[in-house]
Amino acid sequence: MAKKLSSKPTLLFMFVFFMLLCAFLPVFAPLPSFNSHTPRRNTVKRKFEIASDRFWIDGEHFQIIGGDLHYFRVHPEYWEDRLLKAKALGLNTIQTYVPWNLHEPAPGKLVFEGFANIEAFLNLCHKLGLLVMLRPGPYICSEWDWGGFPGWFYSMNPTPKPRSSDPTFLQLVERWWGNLLPKFVPLLYDNGGPIIMFQIENEYGSYGDDKAYLHHLVILARGHLGHEVILYTTDGGSRENLEKGTIRGDAVFSAVDFTTGDDPWPIFKLQKEFNAPGKSPPLSSEFYTGWLTHWGEKFAKTDADFTAAALEKILQKNGSAVLYMVHGGTNFGFYNGANTGVNEADYKADLTSYDYDAPIRESGDVDNPKFNAIRKVIARYSSGPLPSIPSNIDKARYGPIHLQRKGLLFDMFDFTNSTNVFESETPMSMEYVGQFFGFALYVTEYKAKRGGRILFIPKLHDRAQVFIVCPSEESGARPTYVGTVERWLNNKLRLPDVKCPSNINLFILVENMGRVNYGPFIFDRKGILSSVYLDEEEVKGWKMFPIPLHNLNEVSTYSPITQTAYAFSEISSPPKKLIYKYENTSKEPAFYSGQFSIDKSSQVKDTFISFNNWGKGIVFVNDFNIGRYWPLRGPQCNLYVPAPILKQGDNFLVILELESPDPELVIYTVDEPDFTCGFSVHQL
Repeated sequence: MAKKLSSKPTLLFMFVFFMLLCAFLPVFAPLPSFNSHTPRRNTVKRKFEIASDRFWIDGEHFQIIGGDLHYFRVHPEYWEDRLLKAKALGLNTIQTYVPWNLHEPAPGKLVFEGFANIEAFLNLCHKLGLLVMLRPGPYICSEWDWGGFPGWFYSMNPTPKPRSSDPTFLQLVERWWGNLLPKFVPLLYDNGGPIIMFQIENEYGSYGDDKAYLHHLVILARGHLGHEVILYTTDGGSRENLEKGTIRGDAVFSAVDFTTGDDPWPIFKLQKEFNAPGKSPPLSSEFYTGWLTHWGEKFAKTDADFTAAALEKILQKNGSAVLYMVHGGTNFGFYNGANTGVNEADYKADLTSYDYDAPIRESGDVDNPKFNAIRKVIARYSSGPLPSIPSNIDKARYGPIHLQRKGLLFDMFDFTNSTNVFESETPMSMEYVGQFFGFALYVTEYKAKRGGRILFIPKLHDRAQVFIVCPSEESGARPTYVGTVERWLNNKLRLPDVKCPSNINLFILVENMGRVNYGPFIFDRKGILSSVYLDEEEVKGWKMFPIPLHNLNEVSTYSPITQTAYAFSEISSPPKKLIYKYENTSKEPAFYSGQFSIDKSSQVKDTFISFNNWGKGIVFVNDFNIGRYWPLRGPQCNLYVPAPILKQGDNFLVILELESPDPELVIYTVDEPDFTCGFSVHQL
């Protein structure tokens, strides 16, 4: 039998060994690897990360089932309604862009209130238990004017070159992000907020390959947000797009998008080539639930079951997807974008509605086949039961609204003694005269010629109504409409033979219908961008008058529109009014106003304004710019009016009709949308 040793020396030896082990163990412990680390379950610190080709949140596997919902396309009082409906669809994540031009409408003028209160929107997402993927650009596309770039870029000298490493542009980006990104730091997931991912640029591979520009954005983002938040890019699911638009390595995650109905898994396999090993969870960051529609097209519509089945192909193999759009909303004001075809003249402006045939419709309705079909699919891949579906918001008809003509557009100007005029030998762009949205009036004069004259504007952006007047006529003749020149037609216009003892005044009213937001022709100044010719002779000597009609979320120190509802606008002192006969069917642009009353607060509900029998124009309700209407071109007949814009008591409406008012001067409020003006629904 062995001799039993004393326990005291043994305990002492074990204690010394333990202390030495603790001292040396950290030296030999392997450092954590970004590429190889697999999160453990039940971690204490909040953390969202990528490992083992999966997303992880607080140590748990996570499948992103998200949707794009843009705060700037929804009235702030309806943010919660739309988010709750997105959550009821089964979404756990909201993706949103940040439009630079909304937040900085003038150089150095920053706006973060109302529709632009992004912090309030993100906090609301957090309150409702929704994570956020943030897309701050600086370019966003999004069928939004110029992809979010401010129009005032074009008033700068030198003009910056967006989406490039041009020093002038990068300096502007640094200033913009320097104001914007610090707002997001407390909202990052690791800091207790909802933001899990932050996008760098947007589909850059479809546009360029300036890697220095992309790397500069990464440095800026890291400098403001730190090194924990996941940065990501989104590009079309082709090798060419991914080669140009991604940043190799593990610093930036590369996501893909592709056409609904494509087999997703070969594209996800390609995606893995552009991410570090183990860092490529399959993610379609734009899964298209519908499509956009331009004026003059049939309303784009996709089949509900087809869309839901395509989504299931992604989710059933643990892929992630973000629905673009889960809720489209509305392009209020002048912020709609545009697209081009084979050249910049092949111009197509987007509708005011951004319904997108999304599962949550423009007015928030969810009782439709697409919502139900997608919800059934998502429910099969959710960890728990989905929330109950909120009800549709009530809508109301407020009956016909009878209007009165309150002022002719041209009577807003004193053409002989105006301070708000720019003069030049050749026409200047709208941006150069400080008119970034809406309309500008170009005025010159020419000599009459037997047989008339041929007007040609080689480069017009985007649409011009042309008027002539003989100023020496004793009767004080009104401007006579002679035709319209449109960018997409590049048409010449015959001016009629007019007997006039003096030179004839030529008025060209130009409308900016939305800057191009995608493709190689996004450099899209507005107005008359070339010389103007009469019978191939260049016309010299121009006056340019900006027309300040306020845009979404802008509050003017004075409101010409409101004043016009009662008298003439305050844009300039009107000249002495002349007596003339004028028919309601005239083609001369004019302001019309009317009002309707809502007796009880409980009767203040969503509505739509029907513009059947009207021509083309814009409408303001209680001084809010609802947007453009153009039922003659279609397909949108009605404009959506959210209830928060209305009020108990008298509600005022002002229309700038450009072409042909209803002879009865009446419009109707209705309780449903209509996209059938001149066209039938087109199934993609």
